[in-house]
Amino acid sequence: MKNELINQIKTKMEPHLSEIQIYELNRNLKVIFMDFDVAKIKKSDESKENQELLMSFLSAKEIEGCSKKTIAYYRNTILKMLDKINLRIENITTDDLRKYLSDYKNQSNASKSTIDNIRRVLSSFFSWLEDEDYIPKNPIRRIHRIKTKTVVKEVISDENFEVLRDNCNNIRDLAMIELLASTGIRVGELVNLNIDDVLFNERECVVLGKGESERIVYFDAKTKIHLQKYLESRDDSNPALFVSIKKPHSRIGITGVEKRIRKLGRESDIKKVHPHKFRRTMATKAIDKGMPIEQVQRLLGHVQIDTTMQYAMVNQSNVKIAHRKYIG
Repeated sequence: MKNELINQIKTKMEPHLSEIQIYELNRNLKVIFMDFDVAKIKKSDESKENQELLMSFLSAKEIEGCSKKTIAYYRNTILKMLDKINLRIENITTDDLRKYLSDYKNQSNASKSTIDNIRRVLSSFFSWLEDEDYIPKNPIRRIHRIKTKTVVKEVISDENFEVLRDNCNNIRDLAMIELLASTGIRVGELVNLNIDDVLFNERECVVLGKGESERIVYFDAKTKIHLQKYLESRDDSNPALFVSIKKPHSRIGITGVEKRIRKLGRESDIKKVHPHKFRRTMATKAIDKGMPIEQVQRLLGHVQIDTTMQYAMVNQSNVKIAHRKYIG
């Protein structure tokens, strides 16, 4: 309790003192409190105040256009931290957060990437609190990004894609993988597409991306032919672009697409085939063939270009060719 009280005083005084003054304040407070018994006074509204600030933050994120899935992730991540540290938000210090992240990593054996994701969520939360003047200073500002190992993720080779095509036993699945590969859309965007969203003459469709933002994506002539054949084969009146094979032909969901494509991968003896791999493959091919990264970013619907670079790992053989061309 003494340390908690000292930390609260330090937090209040930090904006007004230098590092040396903070050090001296901390040292003297410990000496002064050494001879005193400090009893903890529980504040019934402590948890309520934390909850109210959290809800205000989540409301702000919702207004900014964050998806329900993202908001739920923010909520769960921040709640875990608040429950573990068990202090009023304004009294949480940098040391508290460092210890929390360290304990989380050790206890759950989480990866560096997971810990950095948590750090980013907490950074967003405390930065917002500081901007809104709920706290005098952001305690996580001095906790820097955690360096993680960059892993070059696999893409679907041209040969493997041909094998997948050959193993499609129905026109729906063929049209589905062609559209994923040609446009690079997310699986959530795929299942939300309606027939009216597709403009066959222009070979384009309008998708609703993250944050309820619309964008136009494009597909090739082969995809157009397969899509038209698939739609001609249907005898239902469902407005959805992709529906289940069996009656009542309801709109296919994300899980349905993922299961079907993973099964197709197993049947084709190709490892780790999933919808997102088509997206990464499209981005990588586009960059390899010279498409400007800003245009790839627009096609994928990314807000930050750094995200696009993570998806599109340039083929190493192309780097070698470019080196010989430009360097010698």
